[in-house]
Amino acid sequence: MLKAKKFIALALAIFLIFSVLLGLQNERVSHWLLHVTGEEQLLPQLRGLWQLASNLTRPLPHTADEMAVAFADTSPFGINVFLAQEVEVEKRERILQMVSEAGFRWIRQEFPWEDIEIHGKDNFQDCRNGPCISAWEKYDNIVELAEQYDLEIVARLSNPPAWSRAAGNEMGTRAPPDDFDDYGDFVAAVAGRYKGRIRYYQIWNEPNIHPEWGNYPIDPEGYVELLKMAYARAKAADPDCVIISGALAQTIELGDCIGGYNCNLNDFIFLQRMYDAGAKDYFDILALNDYGMWSGPYDRRMRPRVINFSRPMYIRDIMVQNDDAATPIWFTEMNWNAIPEGHPAPPQFGRVTDEQLARYVVEGYERAEEEWPWVGVIFYWFFKRPHDFDKDQPWYYFRMAEPDFSTLPVYEAMKSYIATQNH
Repeated sequence: MLKAKKFIALALAIFLIFSVLLGLQNERVSHWLLHVTGEEQLLPQLRGLWQLASNLTRPLPHTADEMAVAFADTSPFGINVFLAQEVEVEKRERILQMVSEAGFRWIRQEFPWEDIEIHGKDNFQDCRNGPCISAWEKYDNIVELAEQYDLEIVARLSNPPAWSRAAGNEMGTRAPPDDFDDYGDFVAAVAGRYKGRIRYYQIWNEPNIHPEWGNYPIDPEGYVELLKMAYARAKAADPDCVIISGALAQTIELGDCIGGYNCNLNDFIFLQRMYDAGAKDYFDILALNDYGMWSGPYDRRMRPRVINFSRPMYIRDIMVQNDDAATPIWFTEMNWNAIPEGHPAPPQFGRVTDEQLARYVVEGYERAEEEWPWVGVIFYWFFKRPHDFDKDQPWYYFRMAEPDFSTLPVYEAMKSYIATQNH
């Protein structure tokens, strides 16, 4: 049977390539090629067709599209912001004003544990820059501004303070606390303070890659223990709150490393181990990040060892196999990287032009809306940085606006697109 499938795939690939070569001047053929391979140039398109045909030789993901899911029937338009890093209140407000004017309805904002319970257990004062002030003050302002502009917050709860570990930051500034109860207390404090004002809380970020679990080996079972603690404490403080799992990062690595450093664990393996550890009943929404990397959003090649925009279909398949098809997926980060040609840093996140970025992001939302009913909110990564100190880093070029608030073409593209939607 496998040999027969391979023969059919080979014959189909040859037929498709031959047909394409005959119709290269046909605009509809070119459009079709782009929308099955995600590639814009001829040779990558032909290679993509060949690889696409190989999909017939392996089982395709079962995504249970007919299954009704919770929290999916909502506006899908979200964006990541760094409001806590903006010193001036006026800049925070301008960011949210521009985000709201573009039509976004959700923001994802980190509430770093290390910036709220700074100096020790139950100490919510900030004494780092002169006379002590309430560490809540900045976050109260963020919540007030979000309410003013009718924006729903997803609060990411991560980044433990050094005091939560006996070794301080020796194992990394993002390493988990020694006592998970301390994190549970922090989660309860945030959920209790903002009860009725913030409903959605994300527990950690990218626990399957370094350095988000510090310099320890990646530990799905340990993360599930933390997740269970956070879920119980948040729900006790606010029974109406919604818990989002820490976003899974796309990676094909298998966790091989020396001494724990620079470990990354494949997102499929990490998720299955989460289920094996009993995570299913301890998150209401599964989060993942979806970066298109080197190809567009309509790249339909399904290859487990390759990262492209279709990868969430594999995650969905794992959820279905674990009897969790009623739980939605949210993309808490989504984007392509517009790092300039000639930039000294390697394009580790792929490279697109500003024009491609504007087009791909819109098409990414379109594809999810048209084909993936189990996907809810998609958060663009990210609006802007407070400064341009990071321009030497590839990740800086995910931005939608510059630090001076001048916008890239993707801002206007999304603003125009959202205006046509009925969410």
